[in-house]
Amino acid sequence: MSSLFLHSPMEPEETAGRQPKKGKKRRRAGAAEPVTPSGGLEDGQSRAKKACLSAILYGENCEVTYSQLCELLKYAVLGKSHVPKPSWCQLLHQNHLNKVVVFILKGMSQLLFYRFYLEFGFLRKTFKHKFHLPPPSLNFLSDIIGMQNKKAAGDWPMATQETLFPASSKVSINLQNNPIIQKYGCKKVGLTRCLLTKEEMKTFHFPLQGSPNCENFILTKCNGSVTDCSPLFGLDCEMCLTSKGRELTRISLVAEGGYCVMDELVKPDDKILDYLTSFSGITKKILHPVTTKLKDVQAHLKELLPPDAVLVGHSLDVDLRALKMIHPYVIDTSLLYVGKQGRRFKLKFLAKVILGKDIQCPNMLGHDAIEDARTTLELAQYFLKYGPKKVAKLNLEAVACLQEVKTAAQQPRNMTGLFQHPKTSVLECLESVGQKLLFLTQDNNEFSSQNCRTIKCLSNKEVLEQARVEIPLFPFSIVQFSFDPFSFIPSEDTKKRMMIKWMEMSTVYAGPFSKNCNLVVLKKIFHSFGPVHSMTLVFETHRTPEVNHLKRLACRWSRKIEKLYYSLSPGTLCLILLPGTKSAFGSLSGLGMMKIKDEEECDTPSICE
Repeated sequence: MSSLFLHSPMEPEETAGRQPKKGKKRRRAGAAEPVTPSGGLEDGQSRAKKACLSAILYGENCEVTYSQLCELLKYAVLGKSHVPKPSWCQLLHQNHLNKVVVFILKGMSQLLFYRFYLEFGFLRKTFKHKFHLPPPSLNFLSDIIGMQNKKAAGDWPMATQETLFPASSKVSINLQNNPIIQKYGCKKVGLTRCLLTKEEMKTFHFPLQGSPNCENFILTKCNGSVTDCSPLFGLDCEMCLTSKGRELTRISLVAEGGYCVMDELVKPDDKILDYLTSFSGITKKILHPVTTKLKDVQAHLKELLPPDAVLVGHSLDVDLRALKMIHPYVIDTSLLYVGKQGRRFKLKFLAKVILGKDIQCPNMLGHDAIEDARTTLELAQYFLKYGPKKVAKLNLEAVACLQEVKTAAQQPRNMTGLFQHPKTSVLECLESVGQKLLFLTQDNNEFSSQNCRTIKCLSNKEVLEQARVEIPLFPFSIVQFSFDPFSFIPSEDTKKRMMIKWMEMSTVYAGPFSKNCNLVVLKKIFHSFGPVHSMTLVFETHRTPEVNHLKRLACRWSRKIEKLYYSLSPGTLCLILLPGTKSAFGSLSGLGMMKIKDEEECDTPSICE
């Protein structure tokens, strides 16, 4: 047996070469779990009542933020009657969930998992839904459970609130640190200066010719020369969720002056799973008589737009991907009015602060696509008319911060308002339904709460023992195992050489392969993915004591979690989180896995070689 080391600029990606077993069909990606085995109709109805997960909303290698993780946990606790559905995955039949258990492997990262992929046998085989997590924050638990700091937002002193709005004398001093001024300067700019560059469009995932997954996208044929006098068109689209992901259900196009030149309902080709009515305003009744298809809208839009048309929208990349169209001249108001560290403000917020208008009102059924398109157009026109300096003086960052503080301080304690607030923590959701959270850990510096039963243990072994006893007693449990970050301390010379290598390339490990494999064909395959710096065929490997230690640790804890998992009751939503680590060389991203325990799963411990 042999292995191949490839040095490549590409991001490492693991590929499985296993063939599907005979007699069984390969399961479609994104399908809900648990999978219903072949059987009679008599058990089909009972299976429809089981809670199950579907990852249809997020693609391969998708990064899930901490706030999105909170969305799922809050929905698992309260259900759709109280909180919005998660934006990145589906939890079907939530009311049939029995428990939620989160296992946190503190000190472990995504890199460690894939480095010892075979040793994590149970995790890789059982948990089919995997997702990336961002690099670890200062308080990982606070982020995923939504815990507020000791000083709640409502307890901030007035002096702090006053500093959110600096005096006019300070504004001129701090103006140079404003990201809008840094990008556009203080003087007024023309329309062409506000267009996104090709590099920016690539960075923010706009559909471009030659980009992945854009092979069948239609060009708008707008290839004229754009000037500061070119026409602006506000665009907004609404989507629904189908068996193939998000698809277009409505498009609205507004010309300068606010006149709507196009407003079409669109019927998707695939089966609709969720109309997303709370956002789109589209219902089954509204869409039933519609015969317009995506190709009709694409053709109409190509006819309407002049060669030098500039499209304006808010997160316009999403709209263009829903349209499956490529357009080279765009202004994205979420990037035009950008905040510090790339913060992107919501359209509703910008409309209120800059234009003084209320949109997306809660008493309306969904968003008004024409209103949203018109608002983005007016925001672009405001920027062009008054210039970056006036926009910077509005101090959007401070306004948003103060608004969040006031909202948190004045938030009514009625449960409906509490649930809908995005800052509401999982703990508060549990408290509202009279339930407590169990938190098992060996760390001494973690949070505490009246609504949280915290059990501090002396070791991981004690955490494991307590988990077997305590988890059945609580509806929501967090079990945290702590490990020393896996790193080494190299010499200064080694550090420099490693930094140079890491900047120039990444390494892909492929194999093992059989001895009679065709190396020429293998090299051609890998070269097709992109430029390869070098290839090395390795016939034997040497493991240091540290590597052997990590290998045994990965295997042992995979088996321990396996035993814990099989002790859970059926219908338990189980999440495994590897938060990532920080070191002198930077941060390592985390990894998440999730699954709902099925009652048909039996205790079959894996064997670790």
